[in-house]
Amino acid sequence: MWSRFKNPLKAALLVAFVALCVWAIVPVQQKIKLGLDLRGGVRVLLELQPTKDVPSITSQVQSQVEQVVDNRINGLGVTEPQISRVGTNRLLVELPDVKNPDEAVRALKDVANLEFKIVPQKVADRAYAAQNSGKDTAYIRGDVRHPSQAYLDSGPTVYTGAELKGAQPSYTQGGQPKIDFQTKNPGKFDALTRKYLHQNLGIFLDKSFVSAPVIQAPIGESGEITGNFTEDDVVRTANELNAGALPVPVVVISNDTIGPVLGKIDLEKSLYAASIGLALVMLFMIVMYRVPGFLADLALVVYVVALLALLAVNKAVLTLPGIAGFVLSIGMAVDANVLIFERLKEELWSGKTLRAAVRTGFARAFSSVFDSHVTTIVGAGVLFLLGTGTVKGFAYTLFWGTVFSLGTAVYITRFFVDALVDNNVVTSPAAWGAEPLVPEAKAQTV
Repeated sequence: MWSRFKNPLKAALLVAFVALCVWAIVPVQQKIKLGLDLRGGVRVLLELQPTKDVPSITSQVQSQVEQVVDNRINGLGVTEPQISRVGTNRLLVELPDVKNPDEAVRALKDVANLEFKIVPQKVADRAYAAQNSGKDTAYIRGDVRHPSQAYLDSGPTVYTGAELKGAQPSYTQGGQPKIDFQTKNPGKFDALTRKYLHQNLGIFLDKSFVSAPVIQAPIGESGEITGNFTEDDVVRTANELNAGALPVPVVVISNDTIGPVLGKIDLEKSLYAASIGLALVMLFMIVMYRVPGFLADLALVVYVVALLALLAVNKAVLTLPGIAGFVLSIGMAVDANVLIFERLKEELWSGKTLRAAVRTGFARAFSSVFDSHVTTIVGAGVLFLLGTGTVKGFAYTLFWGTVFSLGTAVYITRFFVDALVDNNVVTSPAAWGAEPLVPEAKAQTV
């Protein structure tokens, strides 16, 4: 009873599986996520720098920086950002489809340290004059931020950005960009503004002078920051204040910007090369192994659809090295079928029936197929665990591609072969690639 319905049931399950995979990947442009090298964007490698207060970069510090960076990226409106840890003191940040790469990099590495100081009137006048001339701002030399002169000439810090509850970009009545903010402890800010009423409350961002408005009345829950801002300035600053200050400085080790046009060209060329390679492999299988080669090609199509479905369901990012791993795993799938079909031909040449040759050929080739695939799977797994960036993309597609190729060779190709053999559709050994052997010429004796 089971032997009668075995193949129809397997066929129904296979059709349902393929249909589910196709549903998962359609439309392909929306379901398969492309990496920066294929769609364009910015890839930044950040290195965390120890300070006097934080002498060593621990896993906790790395996690804090990762969280701050993630918050800032969300504030930029970047879709599908990728943040991954590299070693113990670095972060790899990938931002696809970034319109302003320089602004994005600046938002990632800036400390965004907001401080409020009481500024003497003479210092405030001098700071405004210097600000209008583009001078007297903080500067960086040797990875050390040196404060502006106004910052040095002002009193101690009386309030910091860490004590703010939130900040939003806004506009003054005259249409000038400004930043509205809310305090975590209104009572403290109210007491501060009452104490220094009618004095200049200097606002310094990263030790650079922003403005020094006169405290006209006590301020409790909310206030505003005005100055010589552009719209981009207030959006970036509000975002950084909401995200929080980085616990340690970060240095940009590498900054790669890939244009969308170049990414599109690489995608088209890689897909073209992969298609040509796949077509040649499928043609080779048919020429060399006849009917089983054709069946292996059908199994290869199922394999490709299944792997794309895995990428779509897991929302994995497909990169250029990932496509290379994909193509390499196709080679592994073909290699498995070659081992099986060569063994099948040997069994046919030994005089066995087609049914017995199929059963014995698959059984005896399994150990070689399994061993070759497992070694590749282990290697790809190690690459994924220890690799970074695009290496992970290559390892991911190679790992799962090899797993799927083992399954398609052992089960799906076997199902197609059994379906033909059980129904006696093709019985000629020559159709299975086992042409009659040419007998060796008998030695001539004198």
